[in-house]
Amino acid sequence: MESVQAIKQRFEIIGNDVQLNRAIEKAIQVAPTDISVLVTGESGVGKESIPKIIHSLSHRKHAKYIAVNCGAIPEGTIDSELFGHEKGAFTGATTTRKGYFEVADGGTIFLDEVGELPLTTQVRLLRVLENGEFLKVGSSQTQKTNVRIVAATNVNMFEAIKKNRFREDLYYRLSTVEINLPPLRERLEDIHLLFRKFASDFSQKYKMPTIRLSDDAVQILQKYRWAGNIRQLRNVAEQISVLESERHISATTLHSYLPNGGNTNLPAVVNQEKKESDFSNEREILYKVLFDMKADLNDLKKLTLELMKNNDSEKVQEENEHLIQKIYGNHDDDDFEEADSTPSEILHLPNPSREREEVISPVIPQDDKYHFAEEIEEEETLSLQDKEIELIKKSLERNRGKRKAAAAELGISERTLYRKIKQFDL
Repeated sequence: MESVQAIKQRFEIIGNDVQLNRAIEKAIQVAPTDISVLVTGESGVGKESIPKIIHSLSHRKHAKYIAVNCGAIPEGTIDSELFGHEKGAFTGATTTRKGYFEVADGGTIFLDEVGELPLTTQVRLLRVLENGEFLKVGSSQTQKTNVRIVAATNVNMFEAIKKNRFREDLYYRLSTVEINLPPLRERLEDIHLLFRKFASDFSQKYKMPTIRLSDDAVQILQKYRWAGNIRQLRNVAEQISVLESERHISATTLHSYLPNGGNTNLPAVVNQEKKESDFSNEREILYKVLFDMKADLNDLKKLTLELMKNNDSEKVQEENEHLIQKIYGNHDDDDFEEADSTPSEILHLPNPSREREEVISPVIPQDDKYHFAEEIEEEETLSLQDKEIELIKKSLERNRGKRKAAAAELGISERTLYRKIKQFDL
């Protein structure tokens, strides 16, 4: 069995962090077996190195090793990519195609970003893990495969299971052994080592002297949060190597290459769940809107009843516009002072049918401003059907039984009026 140090040199893994060494030790220990492994960690921590170590130290090392990025394959074609398809299985399937599980038979498949798999594909994958069987897309013939599955994800799997985005049974099949790689911000002593390695690689690649960091720049490098982990550190090293003519990098220069000026060294805790109080506030707003709509409809019904009784549309329209101007218009002091109508003319609407009783508080002028008191409305005593019957009766009486004229006044067709008369036995 190879040592941890030998594996690091072989796979060019930089760092002496305890957590990193423990992860490599786990990979060495599980490699000779066929159990499935789940590699977890944030994006950019180097999870792809673990399955390579496992495959190279296993008895499958001479067979195929296939790495699949599950998040990069469209949902409509991922089943075909993994399990293959028969000719004519779908539009564009002009030939029979082998999937990765068939091609890698006897070897190892690395499923990167396995947390992004669609639920239908998760069911197929679970069957492969349980009995080594799979079906090609468009085929009814079961095929067998003997593959070792190593998966990786940067998703919080328990959160994904809770939200029904990942099957719980599949998670426990994949994570027989779980190997976690630490984020770069927890490997403080390794950050400068990695930066120097990347700087050396880029100096050879671009044929230029290697960049060096000042002591202050090294401290900034170690204090920075590195949300993108090793991948982000590598990008920063490459940018500085290419763009800076001065090979000795100061803290000020390094600052300019770090997002937010290098001030994101503290972890940010964000609660993604919406609190119940948020929903409560939304409900209150919705209720208020509904109540306002009801009040507007009540005002409209009163005006309509007045129109139907007096057949004086001009007067009702004038009163309606006056009400809207006073209540919903500009509430400047000058507007109230220049108003021609008195507060009583504004507040008291016609209510000839006496279908509901309104209690209106008087208006009290304070500091030359009118303050409208709250209007308290009691529940209506008549049903909508009773109102409809009363309106039809009044219209027929006003038009001396002429149904055509009554229908025109009510704004309905003659056929509808006939049906109403028959329905209500008028």
